[in-house]
Amino acid sequence: MDTASLCTVEKRGAVHVITLTGAGEHRLGPPLLSALRSAAAAVRAAAAAGAGGALVIAGEGKYFSNGFDLDWARTVPAELHASMGGAFRGLVADLLALPVPTVAAVTGHAAAAGCALALAHDAVVMRASRGFLYMSEVDAGLKIVDFFAELIRQKVPDAVNRRDLVLRGDKMTAVDALRRGIVDAAVDGGVDDVVAAAVREAEALAARGWDGEIVAETRKAIWPELWAKVKDHAADEPPPPPPRPRL
Repeated sequence: MDTASLCTVEKRGAVHVITLTGAGEHRLGPPLLSALRSAAAAVRAAAAAGAGGALVIAGEGKYFSNGFDLDWARTVPAELHASMGGAFRGLVADLLALPVPTVAAVTGHAAAAGCALALAHDAVVMRASRGFLYMSEVDAGLKIVDFFAELIRQKVPDAVNRRDLVLRGDKMTAVDALRRGIVDAAVDGGVDDVVAAAVREAEALAARGWDGEIVAETRKAIWPELWAKVKDHAADEPPPPPPRPRL
């Protein structure tokens, strides 16, 4: 499969925008996870070369992401199932280690691994009129994996909100999630409005001019338990930029 067709990367001013393309559910199977990790690596390489900026991840259509690709899992041998979880663990590690601020533009439903992906960002901007955050594992009869649980524990520190999201399987709208402090903004309008709001938030963060290495190391320091569970799956560090020629 051509993974380049699953997501696009564009630059809007100082902000890199990765878009999960198409009107489907943006299921996080190995092809899409590979495409997202490649796109994140390109952003990281640009930052290492001095471009700085910030990152927004958004989805087209009705869904931000509806979680893991369970249809794929049903068609492959059981021993390959771990590759999907490992790739997603790696994507979370990549986001934690990224030397730029990150913003999720939750343009539609974000369920299970899709919800975890949204919450793995520094900030979350969510569409007010459509979509919800939903950790579906309890309804689906699936065990929640360790780093999912740790991510939710770190990003949803209030015990009641965490119980409602994970143990009750509540579907939280943007307004509800904003009231609970789980997302940072509930944006009226359509997909383009949500992405534009996320880009504005990312631009404001990029304008702070923070040192990228400090940003990445601070994430690891304030969420050490989460980083410990994903760091072994992180992408290799990009090579340093070549030295400038002497005049």
